[in-house]
Formats: sequence, C-alpha cells, structure tokens
Amino acid sequence: QVQLVESGGGLVQPGGSLRLSCAASGRISSFNRMGWYRQAPGKERELVARIMSGGTNYLDSVKGRFTISRDNAKNTVYLQMNSLKPEDTAVYYCNADDWPRVGPVYWGQGTQVTVSS
Repeated sequence: QVQLVESGGGLVQPGGSLRLSCAASGRISSFNRMGWYRQAPGKERELVARIMSGGTNYLDSVKGRFTISRDNAKNTVYLQMNSLKPEDTAVYYCNADDWPRVGPVYWGQGTQVTVSS
C-alpha cells in the first residue's frame, strides 16, 4: 500500500524559512510526477509546485521564493520555502502520480504551515 508522509511544517515568522519533506513508502519505483498543493481556510486547494522529468512549475505567487526538488533514490520530494508571508499559511499536501500514464493519484495527510508574528 502506497503512503505519502509529510513532515516539516510548523509556525514561522514572516520572512522565515521552512523545508517540507514528503516520503513515499510501499513502492520501489519513483513516481513520474510529484508535487505540493496547499489549502487555506475557506479557499480551494491550489497547486504550489510540481516536479517531473520535464522540469518544474510553480504557482506565480511563490516563484523565486519556493524551490521543489526530489530524491528519486529515496522516493522523496522536498519543498524549500523562503521569504515566507502570512498568505502562505495553509495546510500543505504532497501529491504523486504517474502522469501521463492513467492510474491512481496519491495524497499525503497534510502538514500545517503557519506564518505569523
């Protein structure tokens, strides 16, 4: 059974940094595509960053501040978040699938990121 487990969330002051990790277990091969979504209270879930063999893409509001990376040997994806702003406060979810192959989409349980002074 595939599981995605996030870690690294917490409370940070504006301008601070956090690094989120998401480790996939229950599967030997790496996923084609992995990413991070977030959902703030009262808002829809949105894609923050995604990484695949062809490269990366980011939500406009996090470009230049967030960096997504992955370690295929560990089947782990990271999100380095710098210059955090209060509007980055949300629950962050890890996501993985084998796009463009049709198949299941996996989600982590979410980790809270709160940016506040």
